Amino acid sequence: MTDGWDWRRPAEGTAPAAPPGAAGPPATAGDRSAPPWWSDALADPWRDPHAPAAVVVPAAAVPGAELEPVTDPDAPGRPGLRHLLLISLVSALLAGSLGGALGYALAVRGGAAAGTVLGADPAQAPALAQRKPESLAGVAERVLPSVVTVRVSSLGGTSEGSGFIASADGHVITNDHVVAGGTGKASVVFNDGSSAPATLVGQDPESDIAVIKVDRNGLRPVEFGDSDALAVGDPVLAVGSPLSLANTVTAGIVSALDRTMQAGEPGGPVRYYAAIQTDAAVNHGNSGGPLVDAAGRVVGVNSTIKSLVSDGQEAGNIGLAFAIPINQAKRVTQDIIGTGKARRTVIGAQVGGPGASVAGGGVRLASVEPSGPAAGAGLRAGDVVLRLNGRPMTEPSDLIALVRKFAPGSVVTVEYRRGASRQNASVTLAADAK
Repeated sequence: MTDGWDWRRPAEGTAPAAPPGAAGPPATAGDRSAPPWWSDALADPWRDPHAPAAVVVPAAAVPGAELEPVTDPDAPGRPGLRHLLLISLVSALLAGSLGGALGYALAVRGGAAAGTVLGADPAQAPALAQRKPESLAGVAERVLPSVVTVRVSSLGGTSEGSGFIASADGHVITNDHVVAGGTGKASVVFNDGSSAPATLVGQDPESDIAVIKVDRNGLRPVEFGDSDALAVGDPVLAVGSPLSLANTVTAGIVSALDRTMQAGEPGGPVRYYAAIQTDAAVNHGNSGGPLVDAAGRVVGVNSTIKSLVSDGQEAGNIGLAFAIPINQAKRVTQDIIGTGKARRTVIGAQVGGPGASVAGGGVRLASVEPSGPAAGAGLRAGDVVLRLNGRPMTEPSDLIALVRKFAPGSVVTVEYRRGASRQNASVTLAADAK
């Protein structure tokens, strides 16, 4: 070649002479003065033949001189089963926490400003909210199982009223005007929604009390109270099915006592009783239901209301409701169950007609039966009865209603005026032989 350099591969164990200015031959393992590198560029067909180069001859491997591989502790490796479980657990906890936080945020916000919390911290319920047995809620809970809805079939359809269980063998007290006009088919719906057919035992139109019976044993009867022990202002509950709304309870007080009532439909019987007046809400359908005192004892039978309505309008509650005293209703019920009819208490004198009401108070006796209770106490026709057991008389109906409040055989005090003198008489009331 023109440069004098032999490009043939050198023989084994020799190195080619380098041209001027070229690097020396490759160093051997024991030659530390030689350059630390050499090139195998002679095998490159694209190299510049005029460029100096060194032939690289790999050194023979020395047994046992290989370096032991070293593992980098910081290098990522394949996760184990424990790592996978730990990652899954942490992911689940994070997801649950995130979901709870989002749910709380949505619940708290609820369309309101963020961070708004509704209501105060929970506190112990006050005594009135704990429904003790003597509370109104406790009384209602005891009474409701004994109150029923009474349904009566008539030619005009089906009418509804209320009633209450008077005996464990199925006797139910209600109003006469609830069952009046019926075809004899009646049913009772109990507090739990079950029903049973009922038969009419008897009724007393003048006292507005009727008794029906269902063929069912083990019923829970009400507890009877004493209507004579009531006082104005006592709390009471009215229970029944007003406007077909069964198991309704309303609360009020005793507004007045011995409120004499003369009621009845045109052409029907006239009903007289000295009623318990209450402001507990009573409407159509409450008729026949119980009026109970604060101890849950029945003290009256809800019967009628007064309302400010025009002709053709439906009467509604305005806080003027009236109940038959339970002492009278219970007595009539016992008579009906025992004999099929009720005894009527009388004084043996007639009132009414022109001049019956006297200016200044009192009612004039139109006639006195010769052998009746009034005559036996010395009363005569023309006497003006001023008071009966301290209750003032202003209308003829007052005397009739108050007399029927008492049981036959009761002794009452009558204050009357004869001419210019006032006198008192003790009268033993009797039962009418009807």
